[in-house]
Parts: sequence; structure tokens; C-alpha cells
Amino acid sequence: MMKRLPSLSALKAFEAVGRTQSVRAAGEELSISPTVVSRHLHNLQLDLGIDLVEPSGRGLSLTPTGQAFHAQISQAFGILRQAVKDIRPQQRESLNIWCIPGIANRRLLPRLSELQERLKTLEITLQPTLSRPDFGRGEADVEIVYLAELQTAHNLQATLLAQPQVFPVASPSFRARYPGLSKPSDLLGLPLIHEESTHQWERWFARAGVTAVPPLRGSRLWHAHLAVEAACLGQGIALANRFLVEEDLKTGRLVEIVPSDVRLGGYYLIAPAGHWRDPSILTLRNWLTELLDEHAIDASDATMRTNS
Repeated sequence: MMKRLPSLSALKAFEAVGRTQSVRAAGEELSISPTVVSRHLHNLQLDLGIDLVEPSGRGLSLTPTGQAFHAQISQAFGILRQAVKDIRPQQRESLNIWCIPGIANRRLLPRLSELQERLKTLEITLQPTLSRPDFGRGEADVEIVYLAELQTAHNLQATLLAQPQVFPVASPSFRARYPGLSKPSDLLGLPLIHEESTHQWERWFARAGVTAVPPLRGSRLWHAHLAVEAACLGQGIALANRFLVEEDLKTGRLVEIVPSDVRLGGYYLIAPAGHWRDPSILTLRNWLTELLDEHAIDASDATMRTNS
């Protein structure tokens, strides 16, 4: 049978005395009188059957056994404090969002004022970057990232925001130069625009059912929004999703080159698990869910096609 623990109040008093080296200072910290602190220490020693403190000059000091016990108690209280801090919603002054550049520039930035209105006086920091934040060092409060497969540490929590279709796009003038394009394999050998490597195009061809893919060439621009802009300028064919090219498709700067139905990954929101229910992060999650609602985009496109 598990033995009962000593009084939590007595343990708190002992931890505070050992840390402050003063009964009076411990009492002030705990908002109790020095007499009550001394009584807690006395009762704790009686309960454990061992001396934890001893007279030292006009005060008290920890015995060797008390020092060893205090080290463990301090660690236990540290874990409790951190657990409470992690689970309690924080009153933030700012919200630091790390986000991949394409979606930050094309979708978040144009409507950032909506999020600011919902967060009221909370200051928003939006950092477009391909780097992943170190949450343990407090580099970011949340991360918006595009991943082929989600893998997170145990202390992080994530939600899938959207898994958009990825399709090839080019300028109308570029498309006019190649009128016979009708299927994914027709794109082999044409000027392709890459991000950091040819890997995305290789995966897209594989998912589209193209089995014999030769070594791919073309410009490498690192950022999705740069690849899209290069396609708008007629420099080749870029891979994009509707979140990145919605406006360009509406205005006619870009056209879809061949029909396909390929999804290579998804947009995820990631944050420390202990802060997942913070009011500001809940607000961001809800706003992003509305912003990246694929059904709303599809309905908008259908309306545009009906009216045209």
C-alpha cells in the first residue's frame, strides 16, 4: 500500500526555507507568519522521523540529509510550476508566427488586418522563412509549414489546415506556344521552374502516373512565390496550389496547363502542446481554418466561371 505524502504546505515551507535560507523570507514569500513556517518544519520532521534543519547562529540551516531532500523537493516543485505554466492560457503581448514565404505573401499578408482585428491589441509578428523554429528557445509561438508528412516532437501539437491540389501553371503566352499539351507526360522536356530542388516535380510526375522521368532541368528559385512569379513572366511551368495562385488564375496571369489531381502534402499549424489552447492561438487556428477553406475557394471559382 502506498504511504501517504507529507503535508503539501509543510513541503512548500521546507522548500522555501531551503531556497531563501531564512524562515522570515520564506514566510513573506508564502504569505504566512514565521511562526507558521517553523510549525510546518517541525511537523514535517516529525512526519518523516528525521532532522532536516538545525540551528545555525540566530537562524536555521539544512542538515546534510535535509540538503539532499531539498534538492529533490526543489526539482519536484520546479516540475509542478512548469506544468502549471504550460497548461495555463498565457496573456500574451505579441504573437510570433513563423510561416513559409509562399503562403505568407500570397494568402496571409493581404488579409492580416482581419487577424489583427480579432486579436485586438495583441501585436502580430509574421516572419516568412523556410527555417523551422526552435520552440524550446522561444523562437516562435506558432509555425505554419508545408509538409509532405507530419513528424512532430512529443511536446508539440499540430493540426492539418489544408491539403490542396498541386498542379502545373504557366502564363497564357507560354501556354499558347505549346498548344498540344493535354497530359502530365507532355510536360517532360519543357522549361520547368523548381523551388530548392527538382524533387517536387519528380514527386508530382510520379503521383500523376508518369513512370519514366528523365533528369529534370530548369531554374531553381527556392521560394514558391518566386516560382509562381517566374511562371507569370512566361519563364516556364511552375508547380503551385490554389492558395498561391488564386488571384493570378482569376486575373488571367496564369492558366492551368494540364488537368491533374495530385496532392503532395499539406499546410500544418504547429505550436507547443502546453500553449495549444491559449486564446490567441485558438483565434489564429480558427482564422487560418477559414482563410484556407478549400471549399470556399472552389465555390468562388465556380461563381467566377458562371459569371464569365
